[in-house]
Amino acid sequence: MIDMLVRLYDLPDSRELYERVESRGIVLRRARAFERHTVSEFVAANFSPKWVSEVEVAMSRQPIACFIATKDKQVIGFACCDTTSRGFFGPTGVGEAARGSGVGKALLFKALEGLRELGYAYGIIGGVGPREFYEKACGAIEIPGSDPGTYSDLLP
Repeated sequence: MIDMLVRLYDLPDSRELYERVESRGIVLRRARAFERHTVSEFVAANFSPKWVSEVEVAMSRQPIACFIATKDKQVIGFACCDTTSRGFFGPTGVGEAARGSGVGKALLFKALEGLRELGYAYGIIGGVGPREFYEKACGAIEIPGSDPGTYSDLLP
């Protein structure tokens, strides 16, 4: 799977997206250190053990590099940045019940804006699955020769 490059200095305005998601009672925010176990449990229950490891790295960064979406005080999605490699976006995931609601895109922008706040001009989306989504959402472009990139020789 390829990696994609995003110009962080040229991200589209995200205010309307955030307002639309938040109007559904969803809170978008940076996770807090004391929530590490809760976010890790959500990721373990819905996604991969490898992603749990990455979430725990994101939760150890200062500032914390994990953004969450919550509804009724329950985690419904997450997005990390600056974990697998510096300047990388991901992993990210939204619980099945919240998919299609714009939460994934909102979390993408929270994390990309987080990278920009850290001083990065460019962000890398590693091992992209939904390529067209990232092209449309944030203008990401393919990095030639990036498959398998940093994701080679993976341990089980």
